[in-house]
Amino acid sequence: MNPIDMFSNHLLIERNYSEHTIKNYLRDIRDFERFLLREELADGLMDAKRERLARHYLSFLESANYERKSIARKISSLRTFYDYTIERKLIDINIFTNLKTPKIPRKLPKIIEDDEIDHLFKSIDRLKPLGFRNYVILDLLFSCGLRASEVIDMTIRDLQLERKQILIHGKGSKDRYVPMHDHLMNDLKHYLTYTRPILLSKGHDIHNLHVFISYKGTPLSVRGLEVIIKSILAKAGETYHLHPHMLRHAFATTLLNHGADLRVVQELLGHAHLKSTQIYTHVTSETIKEKYKSTHPRMKDENEKKT
Repeated sequence: MNPIDMFSNHLLIERNYSEHTIKNYLRDIRDFERFLLREELADGLMDAKRERLARHYLSFLESANYERKSIARKISSLRTFYDYTIERKLIDINIFTNLKTPKIPRKLPKIIEDDEIDHLFKSIDRLKPLGFRNYVILDLLFSCGLRASEVIDMTIRDLQLERKQILIHGKGSKDRYVPMHDHLMNDLKHYLTYTRPILLSKGHDIHNLHVFISYKGTPLSVRGLEVIIKSILAKAGETYHLHPHMLRHAFATTLLNHGADLRVVQELLGHAHLKSTQIYTHVTSETIKEKYKSTHPRMKDENEKKT
């Protein structure tokens, strides 16, 4: 088995990465391999042992006008791949270890206001099977902060309705339990009992265990989920851009704005590092200021003086 296939199996079996993530890794690796062969810099990936080759590739990406984010991702993919090949003693140097990539300006997530979310929910026709399914999906994304992949990969076995929680299989084999509110629990029960069988009947596999089914009776895909969110937005008469991950942002910022602890939000989101969660704290600054003014004893003294 060649190194790329070995690495692919490693990501799938040992790291439990999604097919989409693995596909991106492999594309980045093969792009570098083509670069080496085209420029005649090495005979293949395992012959890339000079650090200047990494610098050459970085220069090529910059001259080809790749965005900083894309460059950083490609270099990260290659650094991970070569770390793996070193562990397997296929090569003795990772030429990307010390390569400095351009800094990426941290993009803050767009804030979706509570009334905007409420309007989306009210615009959905729950009396139709697809409408009811879409309502439950929107509620899961907003009320549980799930990734798109976590929604479509969810199976009936993952639902623990009586305990009001769902077992989520997150990135890097990181499982977590996510609680749900009573309305969501009841809607899921209704969906599983009445709506899902209708959708399943349109396909060829009535024993499929995926929770969310497409209009064709097959498991829902990430692309299908994105189309659903777009259709909800269009039917609500809204013109702003919305994708599933923005609802995850809304989940995090809503919790923080209402006083949730940052580490609790970290666990609910399934973030391995607190740093990933801290990006949401910028939207809570006004709330923090108000809480400070109303609770700190010195600020209370100031307020009393004003009155």
